[in-house]
Amino acid sequence: MAFSKPEKIMEITVENGVKKAKYAAGQTLILGFEAGAFIALGYLLFIRVTAPLSESLQGLSSLIGASVFPIGLILTLLAGGELLTGNMMAVPLARFAKKVTTKQVAWNWLLVTLSNFAGAIFVAYVFGHLVGLTETAPFLDKTINVAEHKLEASFFQAFLSGIGCNWLVAAAVWLSYGAEDMSGKILGIWFPTMAFVAIGFQHVVANMFVIPAAIFAGHFTWIEYLYNFVPVFLGNAVGGVVFIGMAYYHAYKKKEPAIKSAPVVQPLVKSGSR
Repeated sequence: MAFSKPEKIMEITVENGVKKAKYAAGQTLILGFEAGAFIALGYLLFIRVTAPLSESLQGLSSLIGASVFPIGLILTLLAGGELLTGNMMAVPLARFAKKVTTKQVAWNWLLVTLSNFAGAIFVAYVFGHLVGLTETAPFLDKTINVAEHKLEASFFQAFLSGIGCNWLVAAAVWLSYGAEDMSGKILGIWFPTMAFVAIGFQHVVANMFVIPAAIFAGHFTWIEYLYNFVPVFLGNAVGGVVFIGMAYYHAYKKKEPAIKSAPVVQPLVKSGSR
């Protein structure tokens, strides 16, 4: 499996960041909806696979669920999608390279946040609530348990958890950009994503599915969700911008060659001249 070195991956990521920032608003919204739905479907699969397992298999259950969840990010990156957590790394990296403006970064994040939320909510309401995939036993208990665990975290805990999550997710995106074939991209995406899920870190887009799914079932409130959304969003931003984007930009950016000053040439003075 062919792959690029980190220096080349940074160049590829900057190019992708520029492309993302320059998409038309309609294109960004469509691709953002797709990504939000893909991540939600990955979480729905997690719930459907792990809920029937007994509590005695909790460790194995977490591993099994984490191993199927990455399908959402795989679909986003290979089929096409604009995911907030990935853009929190790629678009700021293009800003560090002075290829886009701060205004373009903010606009991209806003559009992608709204469209990711729309896609995740669609899956939560249509498939989770109307079809009942998260509201029948034992799946409802699992959905409530997962949502409750996320909501009970303090602001600081949710913030730090968000950093850990997007440190891994942004690394997965970084690896996928470095792979030159589909199988390499899938492997690069799979393991970091599986790791963040198994650890239990909080992902702002994944939470857009599981917490509203519990709310649609009559548990928790939108205010409680808002108190979770803010710190997880901020933590994901720090994880993507600082721990991957900024770190690798400063590690691998091309250094400008030093400019040597030209020697001063003294004019020749002819003897006897006045």
